[in-house]
Amino acid sequence: MGGEDFAESKVKPSVVLTGAAKESNGPSIGILDIGASQNAFLFRVALPSIRIDQSKLKCEIQRDGKVLIQGIIPQGTEVLRGLSKKCEMRNEMFCSPGPFTISFTLPGPVDPRLFSPTFRPDGILEVVVLRISRPIDPVDAWAPPS
Repeated sequence: MGGEDFAESKVKPSVVLTGAAKESNGPSIGILDIGASQNAFLFRVALPSIRIDQSKLKCEIQRDGKVLIQGIIPQGTEVLRGLSKKCEMRNEMFCSPGPFTISFTLPGPVDPRLFSPTFRPDGILEVVVLRISRPIDPVDAWAPPS
């Protein structure tokens, strides 16, 4: 990047949303923050309405810094227990159910084998990926344990 630090750059990443992410009725899906250090990039993506056990979430990172996040927003119907009666709740204001993709490009090349994803309880996918330091395979992917 020629010595320029991404944090000081005025370049904002272009984020592409498709499917249910684009048709969101409620909390915005795909809001993105990117941070940079000398050795790594950190990105956080908002994924409200995503349940890790139902979403088939997958994050693919390419050597050139392209990131593709795919998953499924589950149907918003739940049965609440612990009340005197069962109560079926429809989350009408949440994201529309269905498949989605989010894609963007990090501000530099990375080593896709060396990344650490965390899906936080607040619906944020947080990933640290190391900047490139040697020739590597062009793609690696992550999916949470089933």
